[in-house]
Amino acid sequence: MPGIDESRSFVALRIAVLTISDTRGLSEDRSGDALVERLSAAGHHLAARNVVRDDVEAIRCQVREWVADPLVDVVLTTGGTGFTGRDITPEALEPLFDKKMEGFAFLFHRISYEKIGTSTVQSRATAGLIGTTFVFVLPGSPGACKDAWDGILLTQLDYRYRPCNFVEIMPRLDEHLKRSKS
Repeated sequence: MPGIDESRSFVALRIAVLTISDTRGLSEDRSGDALVERLSAAGHHLAARNVVRDDVEAIRCQVREWVADPLVDVVLTTGGTGFTGRDITPEALEPLFDKKMEGFAFLFHRISYEKIGTSTVQSRATAGLIGTTFVFVLPGSPGACKDAWDGILLTQLDYRYRPCNFVEIMPRLDEHLKRSKS
């Protein structure tokens, strides 16, 4: 039965939050605020936070900086996952993924469908691994960010969650990188 194994100690992660928006700054960033509130309440640390415009190079530059930082374990982005002309976050980040997390989008849409019905098809939420850093690309609505955190990330970013979680595999995430160098 899945759940929290109280015999294991919690491991706090360092999580960076990036909002992608042409119209919002930090003071109006309700989605980023929701993610920061939730990760902090769970016991994790906010490693960094920023807002960048809907621009492929601006998004990639910030994410690459955080991925290169050994003090960042996870990157959460919010915004730019829809279908309008300015929604380009998946296009910016998916080419950087060393491994794409297909199950994240599936599970996100399942959870979202229960809340907003077929409107979930308007999101292109995605996730993957860049180097040894997990990157989650979330929609720009506070509700969608809360759904992703509450329904997926809260448990998968908790070392105590069984039968498995992302935290326990973090020490082995660079195996594919080491293998490709030899």
